[in-house]
Amino acid sequence: MAKIKDACENWGFFELLNHGIEPEFLDTVERMTKGHYRKCMEQRFKEMVASKGLEGVQTEIKDMDWESTFFLRHLPESNIAQVPDLDDEYRKVMKEFAAKLEKLAEELLDLLCENLGLEKGYLKKAFYGSGGPTFGTKVSNYPPCPKPDLVKGLRAHTDAGGIILLFQDDKVSGLQLLKDGQWIDVPPLRHSIVINLGDQLEVITNGKYKSVEHRVVAQTDGTRMSIASFYNPGSDAVIYPAPALVEKEAEEKKQVYPKFVFEDYMKLYVGLKFQAKEPRFEAMKAVET
Repeated sequence: MAKIKDACENWGFFELLNHGIEPEFLDTVERMTKGHYRKCMEQRFKEMVASKGLEGVQTEIKDMDWESTFFLRHLPESNIAQVPDLDDEYRKVMKEFAAKLEKLAEELLDLLCENLGLEKGYLKKAFYGSGGPTFGTKVSNYPPCPKPDLVKGLRAHTDAGGIILLFQDDKVSGLQLLKDGQWIDVPPLRHSIVINLGDQLEVITNGKYKSVEHRVVAQTDGTRMSIASFYNPGSDAVIYPAPALVEKEAEEKKQVYPKFVFEDYMKLYVGLKFQAKEPRFEAMKAVET
C-alpha cells in the first residue's frame, strides 16, 4: 500500500505484477494482437507513410504520431461485434480481457480509496454518473521508424480520464514519463500491467495524486505493441474534489480544481490533448462560474 501511495503521489505510474490475470492469457492476447496487426494493419500503415512521403522526413513533425491504432468500446455498451477485420476468436479474447481489466480497475480504485482515507467505493461511485463508467481500449502498434528524433510514436500528453491499465510489449520499449523535468523510461516487464492516473483522479484527490505527462518514443527496429484500457467516468458524471480531501483552510483560499461534467471536459480535451492540463482546469473553472 505504501508503494502504491508513493507511486500515486510522486510518479503517477506504477507497474503491477500478481494482478490476477493469468500469464498464459496475456500471451494469447499478445499473440493475437500482433497477428492482427501483421494481417490487417501493417500494410495500411506502410501505404500511409509512403503516401505522405514520411520516410525521407528532414524536419520535426509535430502534428502526427508514428502509430497504428484501433479502438474498442466496452462500457456503457460494447462495440466489439461491430469493429471490422477482427476474427471471432480475437473478439472473444478481447471481450474476456476487458472484463478482467474492469475488475482489476475497480479493485485498484478501492485500494486508492483506502490510501486516501476515503470510504470504500467512493471513486467507483464518483465515476458512475447515471449509467456507470465509460471503459474502452486503444490497441496500438508502433512500427519501426527511420527518424525517431523527428517523429514521436505518441506526443507528450496527460490522460484525460480516470485510471489507465496498459499491457505493453515486453521486448520493445518506448514509453517514457516526465519526472522532475526528465524523461524516464517505463521499462518493459513481462506479464505486468502498467497503471497510470488520469486528470480526473487528480481533480477528485484535490491534487494529492497527479496525472503525469508521458510519451512514446519511436524505435528504429521492432514493432512495439501497446494495449491501453481507460476506465473513465460516465459521460454525465459530475467530477469535483472529494470534500474529505479539501482541507478547511483551503476553502478560504482559491479553489484549485473545478467542478464539471466529465463529457464537457472531454470535449475540451480533444482539441488540447497535446498541451498542458492546467489551462484545461482553468477553462472548466470559467465554465463553472
